[in-house]
Amino acid sequence: MTRRLWLLRHGKSDWHGDTADDFQRPLAGRGGRDAARMGEWLATRGAVPDYVVSSPARRARQTTLAVCGALGIGERGVCWDTRIYGASLDQLLDVLADCPATAACTLLVGHNPGLDDLLMHLAGGRAETDAKGKLMTTAALADLAMPGQWDTLPAGCAEVITLQRPRDL
Repeated sequence: MTRRLWLLRHGKSDWHGDTADDFQRPLAGRGGRDAARMGEWLATRGAVPDYVVSSPARRARQTTLAVCGALGIGERGVCWDTRIYGASLDQLLDVLADCPATAACTLLVGHNPGLDDLLMHLAGGRAETDAKGKLMTTAALADLAMPGQWDTLPAGCAEVITLQRPRDL
């Protein structure tokens, strides 16, 4: 295992806003606070990803910018990839296959159910759910030890190092 992958689900979104367009739905107040909390938690660990790829949907963008801000990564350091919004497992694997070969640690920010499916695939079904049976809750971050190549990720190839949820901080 030579690489790390951080999977981050966007923070809680605002379902009461005035937008009917799901892509433009913003973070709720709690979502913004949780995104900032996860960024601070990552910063205390002293690790910074080599590559950041995120859904450009508004709530994912806000989450990404909050986390990256805490890590000292500006918006120009983020690859905004439209394939992540509404992505299936295969689409997310394609996104990972396009990660730079030099990236030892990648942060991927996205949505469910795709992130749940990706985590379960990579971990071979060995990922712990919360008390309600949920896996990637809003603003949760999974830290995975990965094999050496981004473009070869068979089922069960990764080890879950931690699955951190903001409410547990």
